[in-house]
Amino acid sequence: MAKNYDLVILGGGMGGYVSAIRASQLGLTVALVEADLLGGTCLHRGCIPTKSLLKSAAIYQTVKNSSLFGIEVNQALINFSEVQGRKLTVVDQLHKGVKQLIKKNKIDVFDGFGRLLGPSIFSPMSGTVSVEYKDDRENEMLIGKNVIVATGTKARQIESMPFDGKFVLSSDQALTLEELPESMLIVGGGVIGIEWASMLSDFGVKVTVIEADQHILPSFDKDISRVMKKELAKKGVDILTEANIEGYEVIDQTHVKLNLTLQDNEAKQVTADSVLVSIGRQAFTNDLGLENTSIELDDHGFIKVNQYYQTKESHIYAVGDCIGGAQLAHVAAHEGKLAVEHIANTHEKLPQENFVISCVYSQPEIATVGLTEQEAKREGKDVQVAKMPFSAIGKAVIEGHTTGFVKIISDRETEDIIGIHMMGSHVTDLISEAGLAMVLNATAEEIGQTIHPHPSLSEAIQETALAIHAKQIHG
Repeated sequence: MAKNYDLVILGGGMGGYVSAIRASQLGLTVALVEADLLGGTCLHRGCIPTKSLLKSAAIYQTVKNSSLFGIEVNQALINFSEVQGRKLTVVDQLHKGVKQLIKKNKIDVFDGFGRLLGPSIFSPMSGTVSVEYKDDRENEMLIGKNVIVATGTKARQIESMPFDGKFVLSSDQALTLEELPESMLIVGGGVIGIEWASMLSDFGVKVTVIEADQHILPSFDKDISRVMKKELAKKGVDILTEANIEGYEVIDQTHVKLNLTLQDNEAKQVTADSVLVSIGRQAFTNDLGLENTSIELDDHGFIKVNQYYQTKESHIYAVGDCIGGAQLAHVAAHEGKLAVEHIANTHEKLPQENFVISCVYSQPEIATVGLTEQEAKREGKDVQVAKMPFSAIGKAVIEGHTTGFVKIISDRETEDIIGIHMMGSHVTDLISEAGLAMVLNATAEEIGQTIHPHPSLSEAIQETALAIHAKQIHG
């Protein structure tokens, strides 16, 4: 059976279902193909469940340290099964919300695996989607005037130590732990690795982070990386940088041992209950039928697209993590909307890549937008830099979270802000002001003139902006 649509979307994650809803709003008929669960990795195996666990870890630390606020408790205990139960409740509630949105927008959902076909009896163009079901239902053919591929990514593994779900874990597998380990090795000091290191150490797990680069969070501003390393060390996290894995072995079916080479060829062995591998993610493009089209992949296996997210086949688009770039849920959603608006000839002004906000939901949190100081200088820009610690902000002192800072980088010639970097409590909520400032080409002077409420954490942004020209009041 063949069905015709204005748009067929492969993948029901953030990029896919947001594209579907926007297309429906624009009057297009839409089919959404998802072999697993609507909401994708972010909702079921990434952003949402991870942040739920991080929240529980933060509450545990708050209760443990409640005496600092004059509140005495006998003992803080972790009931990890209840922690996991709350995570599932959060995910289930949001999953129901996504399904309701899809139903409200009259989007046809096909719960099978979609594969692209070449030119055939169904269409002279490639891109007809064959939906294959797990049960005995016959394949269905979906013929779209346009197609969006939004299939996301999967965890990348180390070939010499593949995931086994017990001793070597992906982040997906770590989310299903039934009990907390006593110790954990985390391979990879990027965003995922640092969030897990923060969470597990707050739960009382002994954590060692192994990073091949000179610094953890290597793509972030060096001030962020330096302070995060210090804060993790306070939690008891061991961090080994410039470390390469030479081999691993399971000891007595209870522990894992990694053989490492550090800088200057120093050999080291580390052991733990298990290893969490967080070395990045790879595009989920296997068996999608891309070979039946002219779609091209880059050297890392991501789908090549132009500025409008069109592939080499102009009627087939791709958005989200499967195209590489900033692999973030909010970016996937934005790309999906832009692709649909291009299909409908109502596209908005294309965003600048430097306006993408990145967050790390560790304790303390990290949020950034724009160029790092190091990137700006490499581009030859003459920069003005100001930094304000949260310890100078009244609301941070009240909340008992004074670690961290706001850092603003501006172009001395144009006065435009070109980067804002934050580290501290609730900065993932504060960063949107910085993003708006970047979009509007705001200057530090203009942010400084904006009245910010007192007491509030947002005062740190105003004070830092004022500090660009040495006009700060506090600090």
